[in-house]
Amino acid sequence: MPTPSIAPALHATPHAEAGAAPFARKARFWDRIAPKYAAEPIADMAGYEATLQRVQALLPPSADVLEVGCGTGSTAMRLAPFTGRMLATDVAPGMIAIARERLAAQPVPQLGFALADADAPGQGQGAYDVVLAFSMLHLVEDLDHALKLLVQALRPGGLLISKTPCINEMNPLIPRLALPLMQAIGKAPQVLCFDAQQLQAALVRQGLEIVSVERHGTRGKDIRVFIVARKPG
Repeated sequence: MPTPSIAPALHATPHAEAGAAPFARKARFWDRIAPKYAAEPIADMAGYEATLQRVQALLPPSADVLEVGCGTGSTAMRLAPFTGRMLATDVAPGMIAIARERLAAQPVPQLGFALADADAPGQGQGAYDVVLAFSMLHLVEDLDHALKLLVQALRPGGLLISKTPCINEMNPLIPRLALPLMQAIGKAPQVLCFDAQQLQAALVRQGLEIVSVERHGTRGKDIRVFIVARKPG
């Protein structure tokens, strides 16, 4: 299926400007785990469904929507029918391949998938009414830089909707000990460690207005903060 025309720049090779090394490192990790990632059940299905319903209610009619870090496309396929047109991107060719297989098996006319790095330019300038970033802002190389690019992709008045694991809200032994050990043996990606307040501060630094801060988890402590932020205008 052809990629929607609202962001043709994303057809380009994303690491041409961002630098091949960070792109290749991220792509290798996520390509390696893509089949397992696609098969894993969602740990908190009730919380996931609550997030989908909340996002659906926020989508303007006929909205042009970009999702960054879409993984194997499950969320994009659920939300795309409520958009005018949606482009979902990921840094890993293996993830995008699985997403496209799913889309071929269950076509959604509004949806297209493309390979792109959230740390690299190319999301488009003022091309979208809504940008979605689920479980990926802690995985970028530089939070402020990545947010700047996402804000640039929004039209004035557009929404950045994110749901992000805040690693610094976990047991301190995890970011300080367990995570570095897992990264050393290739079992975890490079991640940024921050809490919800630090994430909100980063959004504000990029000129966004915080609309809502929520937690949708239904199983114990929820470190995944859901934030709706608006670009002025």
